[in-house]
Amino acid sequence: MNRAVQAALQGRKRALLTLCTGAGKTAVAFQICWKLWSARWNSKGVNRNPKILFLADRNVLVDDPMAKDFSPFGDARHKIAGGVAVKSRDMYFAIYQSIARDENRPGLYREYARDFFDLIIIDECHRGSARDDSNWREILEWFEPATQIGMTATPRREDNVDTYNYFGDPLYEYSLAQGIADGFLAPYRVHRVISDYDAAGWRPTRGELDRYGREIPDAEYSTRDFERVVALRARTQAIAKHLAGFMAETDRFAKTIVFCVDQEHALEMRQALAALNTDLVKDHPDYVCRVTSDEGDVGSAHRAKFQDVETQTPVILTTSQLLTTGVDAPTCKNVVLARVVGSMPEFKQIIGRGTRLRPDYGKLAFNIIDYTGTATRMFADPAFDGDPVREDEAVINADGDIVEEREIEDVAPDPDDFPEGPDIPDGPVELGEEGENGPRKFYVDGGEVAIVRHLVYELDSDGRQLACRQLTDYTGDKVRTLYPNASELRTDWLDPERRAEIVERLEEKGIDLDSLADAVGKPEADPFDLLCHLAYNAPLRTRRERADRLVREQDEFLDRFGPDAREVLDAVLEKYAEHGSAQFKLPDILEVPPFNEWGNVIEIAARFGGGKELRSAVTELQRLLYTA
Repeated sequence: MNRAVQAALQGRKRALLTLCTGAGKTAVAFQICWKLWSARWNSKGVNRNPKILFLADRNVLVDDPMAKDFSPFGDARHKIAGGVAVKSRDMYFAIYQSIARDENRPGLYREYARDFFDLIIIDECHRGSARDDSNWREILEWFEPATQIGMTATPRREDNVDTYNYFGDPLYEYSLAQGIADGFLAPYRVHRVISDYDAAGWRPTRGELDRYGREIPDAEYSTRDFERVVALRARTQAIAKHLAGFMAETDRFAKTIVFCVDQEHALEMRQALAALNTDLVKDHPDYVCRVTSDEGDVGSAHRAKFQDVETQTPVILTTSQLLTTGVDAPTCKNVVLARVVGSMPEFKQIIGRGTRLRPDYGKLAFNIIDYTGTATRMFADPAFDGDPVREDEAVINADGDIVEEREIEDVAPDPDDFPEGPDIPDGPVELGEEGENGPRKFYVDGGEVAIVRHLVYELDSDGRQLACRQLTDYTGDKVRTLYPNASELRTDWLDPERRAEIVERLEEKGIDLDSLADAVGKPEADPFDLLCHLAYNAPLRTRRERADRLVREQDEFLDRFGPDAREVLDAVLEKYAEHGSAQFKLPDILEVPPFNEWGNVIEIAARFGGGKELRSAVTELQRLLYTA
């Protein structure tokens, strides 16, 4: 921000800021504009506020900043639209399309003097504004006297070299890997899920007809063809069932975006997910919604509610292109790829939907659930600058169930399986009209699909992918990094506050203790014993075993309390044995049965002589529980 302001003050006419998705480009843009506007800086050096234009290529990239981040500008704001060139404001917003020339008009931008604007901020400038042959480039050249600051999330690559030729090398760069390392952006896990159709391809039987009675050309169809050339309903339903199962095991209300091939695919995915979640849809009709350009204002309303951290639904949005950028969804925990993404900039924009951190809402990390191989291929690209915490791979069957889970050496698809360069078909498919030739795609309603592979990639000290590891090995290594031996781990675990910090640090590394217990097949294990078992090969005890051992060996401690107080401690131990260490939290635990049957918190504390004594007793109970 400071470098951009300094560049403007020094008279530099072109500048570039490369900030990864989620780093807050809009907030940075506002601060640049606000500082220069408040200082009454302008290109002519006269005593007035500058005229500033915020330029982008999508309404959502203009409307949201204008309404939110730039709200301090108040009445100085104006969006250029409707073919009217208003000139009485200071802070302008516009999309290229509304001011560019086309076959019917010469271009609204020409109604502004070439030196009208002092500063122009170009958001997502890699998307065409700097191309030599772009009519959008004409806008920037018309306003050549203005200081122009481009903002992008894309480091220099061959496919956006024009951006760097026009704006120059970045004044400042902030990568996704750096943002994660700084604790500013959320780390992520990659779940690589493969159906048998994606693994081996799909071929129609001889003379097979599609839904409309058309013979399907005899060919081997692969992932890139699905929903573009041939639409396989069984595959879509298998993906939906697997995703619904994944959310049932993790969090059914974790906000999720599913990126589909086109609007039709997004609709079918929505219908499949709704059918698999009828219990939730009954109470929450907007539990799963499609948000594409076809939905118009209704879709915009769904998107706005999805972005609101205080709103529970909609939980799942299916889309094709509309949500790839400009959607700030801080609590989005699952980014799902049900289509091949061929462009690195678009891929970064897509995973950027999950990079926001919201610890106050339990958002410390997010999942990338990849059904197409896109994520694995992109992570292998040297130009990618943010690596996953871990990468899992699962194989699912036609029912959406995992049928294979194993460690493999490499899951990256053969590069020859994907078209390269600008010819990669990564946008939505236009279906055309149902005329004599019928729909453009072939539709197959039958068949059975199996989901066939879960992998964990461990990263080396440089943050690059090194080896494929099981979750248990990954966890053991991370625990040993924090604590060289079990004794040091036990010392901190005995302190409830330090224990909470340990759990939080593990979650930041993508390790959820509940999921870990399920992965080991010991959901009844105490988290401390689980960590010691994986990190130091200690015996794996259950919570019940720990509780029973305390009763047998710590009778001296328990006998210090009268029958009423002992009844409370026995109930706390029973709650721990059944549900885990979260049951030690006071006073919350006292508000549920059987405690609330014995009176209010004050009355229960009186059994110990007061609240302080109650807390002391429960703290000592925990210490003794983990001492052995």
